[in-house]
Amino acid sequence: MSGGGTGRAVLFDVDGTLVDTTYLHTVAWWEAFRQAGRRVPMSLIHRTIGMGSDQLLDRLLGEDHDPAEAEAVTAAHRTLYAEYWPRLAPLEGAAELLRACAERGWTVVLASSAHGDELAVMRQAVGADDVVAGATSSDDVEASKPAPDLVVSALDRAGVGPDRAVFVGDTVWDVAACERAGVPCLGVLSGGLTRQELLDAGAVEVYEDPADLLARLDDSLLGRPQGAA
Repeated sequence: MSGGGTGRAVLFDVDGTLVDTTYLHTVAWWEAFRQAGRRVPMSLIHRTIGMGSDQLLDRLLGEDHDPAEAEAVTAAHRTLYAEYWPRLAPLEGAAELLRACAERGWTVVLASSAHGDELAVMRQAVGADDVVAGATSSDDVEASKPAPDLVVSALDRAGVGPDRAVFVGDTVWDVAACERAGVPCLGVLSGGLTRQELLDAGAVEVYEDPADLLARLDDSLLGRPQGAA
């Protein structure tokens, strides 16, 4: 699987965890479905955000959907969502959290279900690339969340095994991917899910947002080196 390095790595989801994009994706998917003649409630779309787009479409269109329709919806979503790129904003405390983790000796790696070009825009919005040791996107893996591939790829980037890492994410799909990869997951509520939903999915700890985790970092799993030992 991953390297057996003696360092420690913190792996961050990006959409909804570091950058305030969850509802932008929801609206973009909603409009993309409408353009294809599909009426899918935003409430259902929101529950799938954080999955890879292929699995999102399987869930919302049905596993027997027309591949051509799925391709058209995906292309429309990418076009609609790209309109927000110049205005993407980090969540409060995002950059400071990454820097605080790096200062404590954690290797910081980003693990995003977004495509590489979207991830690049979000990295620019966060503005903390000086402490990011590596990143992986959906372009780098065969299967998307909740499959463990992205988490495993991030572990490879960090050069550590799952017992030396902690993941931070905002969806149950992050938690599920981490469970399959053997990595503990800290949850944040900035993606719009409830504390109980994340805890029920298996999150070890849950915080309001990056700023809340930063304020309580020393008391969290990320403040206790033995948590990744």
